[in-house]
Amino acid sequence: MTIRRKLSHGELEDQRQRGLAERHSARHALTAVVHNVRSAYNVGSMFRTADAMWLRQIVLTGFTPCPPRPDVCKTALGATETVPWQYRADACEAIAALRAEGITVVALELTTDAVPLDELVVTGPIAIVVGNEISGIDAAVLAACDGAVQIPMYGVKHSLNVAVAAGIAFHHIVQRLRCVDSQL
Repeated sequence: MTIRRKLSHGELEDQRQRGLAERHSARHALTAVVHNVRSAYNVGSMFRTADAMWLRQIVLTGFTPCPPRPDVCKTALGATETVPWQYRADACEAIAALRAEGITVVALELTTDAVPLDELVVTGPIAIVVGNEISGIDAAVLAACDGAVQIPMYGVKHSLNVAVAAGIAFHHIVQRLRCVDSQL
């Protein structure tokens, strides 16, 4: 009978190092656009999750705090060094540039036409836009997107922390992308 135990930090680091070269050539075709998120800790958390899901990149826009701020890096735990990222002041310009690359851009927002995340059809490169903790994604940025998705909620509250919502969306979309890749 095998006794279950937690992996040690050394074992986890060994696994990470063994898989690092393979992962460098196989990033998932998902970009996160983080617009006007005010909390540096939320931004750091999204970097860490983007690393875990091996996202293509993060695009920070508006007044979103950028690395190398200590409060971003504290939560990111080094992910600002492993996830490609860029800053663009204007979210609509960033979205237009992604769309020009053939990337479908969807907002993670409660809108009149938002599709439940589990019904999102993913057939190729995609970007997910997340917005401000209080006001969400503004109308101009929503209009620049190809569509919107929402996370089905089963409790009383109608929203989640932006970093938590982004993590759920990143994971779900990466699983969809992996299914698409396995069918090719």
